[in-house]
Amino acid sequence: MQKEIEITVAPEHVSNEQVILQNLARALKVDIAKLNSYKVLKRSIDARSRKVIYRLQIRAYIDEQPLEEQNTFSYPTLNKDKIVIIVGAGPAGLFAALQCLEKGLKPIIVERGKDVKQRRRDLAAINKQGVVNTESNYCYGEGGAGTYSDGKLYTRSNKRGDINKILQIFVQHGADEDILIDARPHIGTNKLPHIITAIRETIQNAGGEVLFDSKLTDFLVTEGKIKGIVINQEQELLADHVILATGHSARDIYELLNKKNILIEAKPFALGVRVEHPQQIIDSAQYHCDIRSEFLPPAYYSMVEQVKTRGVFSFCMCPGGIIAPCATDINEIVVNGWSPSKRNNPFANSGTVVQVTLDDVQGYDPLRMLNFQSEIEQLAFEAGGGNLVAPAQRMIDFVENKLSIDLPKNSYLPGTKSVMLDNILPDFVSSSLRAALPLFGKKMKGYYTNEAILVGVESRTSSPVRIPRDKETYQHPQITGLYPCAEGAGYAGGIVSAAIDGINCANAIVNK
Repeated sequence: MQKEIEITVAPEHVSNEQVILQNLARALKVDIAKLNSYKVLKRSIDARSRKVIYRLQIRAYIDEQPLEEQNTFSYPTLNKDKIVIIVGAGPAGLFAALQCLEKGLKPIIVERGKDVKQRRRDLAAINKQGVVNTESNYCYGEGGAGTYSDGKLYTRSNKRGDINKILQIFVQHGADEDILIDARPHIGTNKLPHIITAIRETIQNAGGEVLFDSKLTDFLVTEGKIKGIVINQEQELLADHVILATGHSARDIYELLNKKNILIEAKPFALGVRVEHPQQIIDSAQYHCDIRSEFLPPAYYSMVEQVKTRGVFSFCMCPGGIIAPCATDINEIVVNGWSPSKRNNPFANSGTVVQVTLDDVQGYDPLRMLNFQSEIEQLAFEAGGGNLVAPAQRMIDFVENKLSIDLPKNSYLPGTKSVMLDNILPDFVSSSLRAALPLFGKKMKGYYTNEAILVGVESRTSSPVRIPRDKETYQHPQITGLYPCAEGAGYAGGIVSAAIDGINCANAIVNK
């Protein structure tokens, strides 16, 4: 007999099988000897009261043994005449390729950047020298922006596809099995490169191809049908199906589509700063303690506030994390965050952003939101003075309109410079942040402090452009065989939702 039940345990006992069995026997009112086995289905921390506990959703096996689960994925012999070109080797592109292989189609991934190993050198140059390689950086290259984004795997995309399949594939390629049960699973930036490499090798071993340093420079279209693409302005690659999974930072793709009169649309996004606190402040507030227990992970938070008609919210929170320079072009500042698997750095950072609506940027140009985003990033670069030095301000100083005399120690490696962030951010963004930050402080003790630093700018929260597609076929309304996909097309927001969208686009090709 099997029964599913929730029990609670203290953090120090969350991995203690004997304690869990005792709690199960007590909750189910059965003899502990009858409990042959159990499986943890979900695990979450409940810190709402002063006594922090773990909640475990468990399947108990009473007087029976669990069946061995088969969670590996295999791929059939390919029909090499059925080719699908996938542009972009981020989560959407990689999982689209895996799904193509599963259905017997041959995927060819073209990626403008380098493989993980070669990409590391360019990231080192960004962090240490402030030099941006416009084709290989935190956003471009094998694994896309997801490779260096902490590997957060929690998502609200429950109805779009099989989340468990995504997690199982990550585990099959080296991720810790904890991601299958944690309420807020993450892989860690230190582990992701190896996992991404393993996924690519699976694709190649099953008959797919992955081409690096291969930038899409044109679409081949005849009578409203895709016929292929041009790589690096010289090589033609032919296929009747192209999945466009280029990510939200590939601005040249939007410009190419617009130049060729292929329909794109301006899209709202969010803009703000990355807020960083000492991790100890967040731990103390969330766990109601002076020193975090060794049995608890670094604490996270999620904030949202309505300021008049605008939403202000935290985004991509990284406990024990690092603020990273994520510019994709020269003369711009873009910041994001990541964490290693242990989340053991001394700081906690989170994007803290304000909604930007279509009414905020007047006009009819489909690229107007993108251009607005770019202008802010260039202002941030100028304010920092070059070499990716980022403009920054202490939190209370920002709210009180004071230039910070000095800045606290922080994790942003290229360095920070004290400036008035009002000179960079639009008035409606500054005023909304100024109203929201003290309110966040009322929700979480210690949040509103001058020990926190605001680093600008957090601008790549989502795509400022949408590439439209049909809801049923996933194809662009003007171009048969072109499948706009995931974050870059405006249909996803994170690793899991992007992976699901990649799978859905591949399935749409199979169904067609």
